[in-house]
Amino acid sequence: MKTKTFGIITLIGIFLAGCATETVNIDVVHDEGKAVMALDYRDFAQAASEMIQSMIGSGRLKKSGGGRYVMTTARVTNDTMQRIDTDQLMAKIEEELMNSEQVVMTSAVGGKGAPDEMIYEMRDIRDSATGDEFNQETLAGKRTIIAPELSIAGKIFQRNIRYDSNRQQVEYYFQLMITDLTTGLRFWQKESIIGKRGSNKSVAW
Repeated sequence: MKTKTFGIITLIGIFLAGCATETVNIDVVHDEGKAVMALDYRDFAQAASEMIQSMIGSGRLKKSGGGRYVMTTARVTNDTMQRIDTDQLMAKIEEELMNSEQVVMTSAVGGKGAPDEMIYEMRDIRDSATGDEFNQETLAGKRTIIAPELSIAGKIFQRNIRYDSNRQQVEYYFQLMITDLTTGLRFWQKESIIGKRGSNKSVAW
């Protein structure tokens, strides 16, 4: 019985050791790994890059008279078969927009609520008895939050097409638009498409 137990433990050890040797770091800059039917980080990077180049290159975000637009991220809907956190796509786009010095993002409002709830928690403290314990000059006053001028919203959706008897085609559409919140007029809009073909046995979710 002891010999059998020892044998099982040995096999488990060998299996785990074998799995460990398969783990490698990914070179996210020059990744030559095989493409997958589902969306991976390379697809998000490609879509984000196309969107950013179009936004900044269009000149639409250059504010008349100088200065920077205040922008918020509204709702970006995931209508694919995958559980995608759309914040993953928007984080890179927001970062590059701010780096362009044409836009500053607000954390006070957003499509999923305030990205930073501490803005309002500190105001709740200010208006409560606890606020008396703080130096009043360090607490944000009323009417100090800057409202956004522009909003960026969009959608990601997926189409699965039977390519032939053995292969399938999967198309992912990334759509974004920027709207002037005062007038409701649309500043900019773009669609970026990522298409993949592979075996019918491959899953795209």
